[in-house]
Amino acid sequence: MHDRLAVNIKGLKLRNPVIAASGTFGYGEEFRGLVDLRKLGAIVSKTITLKARRGNPVPRTAETPAGLLNSIGLENPGLEGFLDEKLPILKKIGIPIIVSIASEAGKEEFVKLAKELDNINAVAAIELNISCPNIKDAKSAKPESLPLIAQDAAATYELVRAVRTATRKPLITKLSPNVSSIGDIARSAERAGSDAVSLINTITAMSIDVETRKPRLAAVTGGLSGPAVRPVAVRMVWEVYRRIKIPIIGMGGIMKSEDALEFIIAGASAVSIGTANFINPRVSVEIIEGIKKYLQKNNLTSIQNLIGSLECKI
Repeated sequence: MHDRLAVNIKGLKLRNPVIAASGTFGYGEEFRGLVDLRKLGAIVSKTITLKARRGNPVPRTAETPAGLLNSIGLENPGLEGFLDEKLPILKKIGIPIIVSIASEAGKEEFVKLAKELDNINAVAAIELNISCPNIKDAKSAKPESLPLIAQDAAATYELVRAVRTATRKPLITKLSPNVSSIGDIARSAERAGSDAVSLINTITAMSIDVETRKPRLAAVTGGLSGPAVRPVAVRMVWEVYRRIKIPIIGMGGIMKSEDALEFIIAGASAVSIGTANFINPRVSVEIIEGIKKYLQKNNLTSIQNLIGSLECKI
């Protein structure tokens, strides 16, 4: 462990600030043999719901200039399948496992998931995915997306507060960029008892095949990730850092160590690597080494000296 890289997110102790983001790293097993998973700071599981989900129809992904559109729809084996099949594999890695949870049935399902996970030692922390833009209404044929809790400050407060009473584990709330003031939402999560926030989730977007005049995604719209969203994400991390006192996990288009350093300087205590994993499975380890070299080059004894160090007159 390099002590200068260590971070502590309200009890979630990481040997370094680089985390494999939810949804792009599967359950770890997909990357075994390609990268030494023990070198990562943590892994966030693919989001789970109480019951198994088949996800959205295909095609679910489409490349865009400097980005990737996806509408997976939270396909997952459900809580029982995750605990029986996936968690044992993740547990063997030997690094903190953050479990991402979402709900098809409102607050009660979030609470139940949190209660179940609270009793499992292998789970280091829980991430509340209240900001996925790709869930369709499972109880009707309506094509509209379910309302995002993360788009409403009051709803965010109510949900986080309810889950906070259900678990003692570090609680991370994942925020949506599809809002007018992400700082207000982050503040609500903090007041409700969230130990940290992670941002940003994908930006709602779409792409059209001009030859067929049809959407490139079966669900029409999806979430945009990749380098195209990074400047937006960095700006939002900076805005949130000035509004709250709890730690921030920054994400959005991080492809190399310099990108990760932008987020940290803007105020992130840690960063999550997502889309870049599809291009270079070793990218997270390379970013860890890049951050370490940056600290050495600038005579910084700890990553803590870099967090929120942006020199800005505003």
